[in-house]
Amino acid sequence: MRFSLPGALALFVTAPAWAQEAANTAAKQAPVRAPDTLGTIVSLGLGLVAVVAVIYGCAWIIRRMNGMTGMNNNAIKVVSVMAIGARERIALIEVGGQQILLGITPSAIRTLHVFDEPVVDASAAGSGDFARKLQGMIGKSWTSPTRND
Repeated sequence: MRFSLPGALALFVTAPAWAQEAANTAAKQAPVRAPDTLGTIVSLGLGLVAVVAVIYGCAWIIRRMNGMTGMNNNAIKVVSVMAIGARERIALIEVGGQQILLGITPSAIRTLHVFDEPVVDASAAGSGDFARKLQGMIGKSWTSPTRND
């Protein structure tokens, strides 16, 4: 198939008209609208702000309602806590005027000893001599054994 110069020139002259006509018929059939990106971003941002506000609001309500439950939070007092290992602790708590020594691990909490008379005054719990008084009551030494290497 051979093209002549006048035929090729006619093709280039009429091609933009065909393209315009095809575009017009496509536009009449189904209007294509570009997505509103700014509106979408604003809508997503406002939704995110609303969700965060609801979370903070719920946290504030829970914090305020904690004191209104009628529960006496002063019934159990943590007198002292001592770390024994990386994740193990012993804690001395006071419940109803009686002090209880608890062993706390990641998987369990066990009662180690229930004291008949208070070991440490709950008001002077920060004095730092809890370990010494506890040693005297239990009769064990917490010092590390000496090595004979």
